[in-house]
Amino acid sequence: MAMAGLASFSNSLLSSQSHPPSLSHVWSLSPSPSQISLRTSFRSHPTLFTTHSSLDAANDTKQDTPSPIELRYAAFPTVMDINQIREILPHRFPFLLVDRVIEHNPGVSAVAIKNVTINDNFFPGHFPERPIMPGVLMVEAMAQVGGLVMLQPEVGGSRENFFFAGIDKVRFRKPVIAGDTLVMRMTLIKLQKRFGIAKMEGKAYVGGEVVCEGEFLMATGS
Repeated sequence: MAMAGLASFSNSLLSSQSHPPSLSHVWSLSPSPSQISLRTSFRSHPTLFTTHSSLDAANDTKQDTPSPIELRYAAFPTVMDINQIREILPHRFPFLLVDRVIEHNPGVSAVAIKNVTINDNFFPGHFPERPIMPGVLMVEAMAQVGGLVMLQPEVGGSRENFFFAGIDKVRFRKPVIAGDTLVMRMTLIKLQKRFGIAKMEGKAYVGGEVVCEGEFLMATGS
């Protein structure tokens, strides 16, 4: 009887060795530390294993392709258009040198632009072979932006009695040519209402670089 039981146990052992358990049986048994680590990692990081399709490749190609240059740069904002500027400044053609105001804090500061084109009437004489915007006209354009700051009810300025009184520490850093956009910032530094004198700081830029800067005096009165 004992011999029969031993033979039966031996046959079952040989049968288990000739037919190893399936993978599902292995995972259902006590897992090894490495199997536990793999299970934990997969549950904690479900994106550990990723797949790619042709659609992904197409999207990547679209992202790498730059947009057309005409769509990359936004236009300057418009706080005052040319009609609103003409309501404040008394200047007219050919001496109105401000095209648009892009930032305005009445009685404090303003930022405006002048689009410099080959059709400006000063280019035929300055200079025929190398069109450069005259420095005195850059200063005049900046003074007009100063007028937009000061000719406001908050300041008490009047277009009938407002004058460009003087300049100091003016420097021209780079030439301004046809095709440039002159961006001018004028900031009030000091105001003496008793004497009708305003001192302002001005800077003009092309492409983010300073091309002209200086200090300006504005006067109100007869």
